[in-house]
Amino acid sequence: MVEQQKKMKSGSRILIDALLKQKVDMIFGYPGGAVLPLYDALYDGDIPHILTRHEQGAVHAAEGYAKATGKPGVVVVTSGPGATNALTGIADAMSDSIPMIVFTGQVVTDGIGKDAFQEADVIGLTMPITKNNYQVRDTKELPRIIEEAFHIATTGRKGPVVIDLPKDMTVMEAAADTEVKLHLPSYQPTIKPNKLQVKKLMEALSVAKKPLVLVGAGVLHANAGKELVEFITKYQVPALSSLLGLGAVPTEQELFLGMGGMHGSFAANMALTDCDLLINIGSRFDDRLASAPKEFASNALIAHIDIDPAEIGKIIETDIPIVADAKETLKEMLAIDIAGTEWSDWNKLNLTRKKRHPFHYDKEQQAEIKPQKVIEFIGELTQGEAIIATDVGQHQMWAAQFYPFKNEKQLVTSGGLGTMGYGVPAAIGAKLGCPDKEVVLFVGDGGFQMTNQELAILNEYNIPIKIVILNNQSLGMVRQWQESFFNGRRSESVFSSQPDFVKMAEAYHIKGVRIDDPTTLENDLTTIFKETGPVLIEVMVSPTEHVLPMVPAGKANYQMLGVE
Repeated sequence: MVEQQKKMKSGSRILIDALLKQKVDMIFGYPGGAVLPLYDALYDGDIPHILTRHEQGAVHAAEGYAKATGKPGVVVVTSGPGATNALTGIADAMSDSIPMIVFTGQVVTDGIGKDAFQEADVIGLTMPITKNNYQVRDTKELPRIIEEAFHIATTGRKGPVVIDLPKDMTVMEAAADTEVKLHLPSYQPTIKPNKLQVKKLMEALSVAKKPLVLVGAGVLHANAGKELVEFITKYQVPALSSLLGLGAVPTEQELFLGMGGMHGSFAANMALTDCDLLINIGSRFDDRLASAPKEFASNALIAHIDIDPAEIGKIIETDIPIVADAKETLKEMLAIDIAGTEWSDWNKLNLTRKKRHPFHYDKEQQAEIKPQKVIEFIGELTQGEAIIATDVGQHQMWAAQFYPFKNEKQLVTSGGLGTMGYGVPAAIGAKLGCPDKEVVLFVGDGGFQMTNQELAILNEYNIPIKIVILNNQSLGMVRQWQESFFNGRRSESVFSSQPDFVKMAEAYHIKGVRIDDPTTLENDLTTIFKETGPVLIEVMVSPTEHVLPMVPAGKANYQMLGVE
């Protein structure tokens, strides 16, 4: 009986022990009534907790942590509005395949379904935006549920899992079994590729005249950058990237043609148009890359490597499907030697296009600061080694175009959902996950105002990030579309007044500076980047600049506007 009593633990203690078993080193969250027992257990300090200033901020911070480290982010929020405030971040993580565990508080079990105070149907709300979700109904089931949740979130196509915690489940005691054996017969993601399909792909490569590799985020999730670069180099196959695939191939790699799609490079989009074999590794052919699916790589045999079978053939008809992990597939591809491959004319054409039509902006004028110049020069200052976080909008595309990425997991951005307000908390999470790396955030004046309350935690947790607000006094991408496709009618896209962002930074006890002189831009940035603490840098940039090139929605990749 004494031995049995020793094993009895509260649900909150069982939960924390299960997180320690998963080697969780950080939790992002915001307390409330339904999770007070859990927060009382967190008070003992077994796992550090980062108190954000909004639940959406907590989830985005966990996303930034997960993207930068590859480890799952962990979030705790309370019931009702705490859970609903987290929905945007959960949907964002689902769209970009980010591993994350979100614990949502819930009213006591007997109160569920009775419109209790701060009750929300978390299971119903999160079912479409998670890989899986659970509602705990027996305290002793917590170790199994948490073990399963981490396994599901971090294997196959990664993603968020929600665990809904009725308050009584965190208070009740149980003699929980900590030795859990996973048994998920319906969840068995395929890791190893079918060797016959890999052989078929390599045979197609051996007879191709214009092969091309498309790099997606699946390469980064699989930690397959090394194998990818080795493959490209071995066979001298040109490559392009989706937005979320940036960093898998260093920008400086000669055969890398840049990002493709709506704001992709001329060389990348023309290569997509002309190739006769497209090897897609870990990209889902989203509409920002394939805006006109019927005209996408229309001359090419399509090979698609993806760990999620649902993506194969969903957008683009696939000739050689391979459902497997990108790293394992590339290893198999590298193990097969093919002879007689020679694409010098094809590579010469791509490199000529790359040289003649680079991403460009007016570098001569001195009347206003060009946002592209800011990003380009910060790339030089950081030698292309910084983790770059962005919010969503024009600055995001300029960062993709002009920052010289070198490494995997270097770009922390919201791709599929395009979530404004993502940048500030995501940059914080990335820095907390990678404290030894420099983290630079590029954010617009619109997105910054959605989650800028998270500035409050920079000093509290000693988070020395550089926040660069590219202030064009508008919702820049909305304004660009209005100017391009709505007869210049700027409906609610220009800010007639704004707060003083420098004073706002000072109110949060961090250094704030404003740069508005194009003639001193480089000297100002050089000085500021020597600061060791957190700094907010407001740069007053051109209010009329457009992101170019641009493929209009619904048009083929070769139908680019603004090509120099």
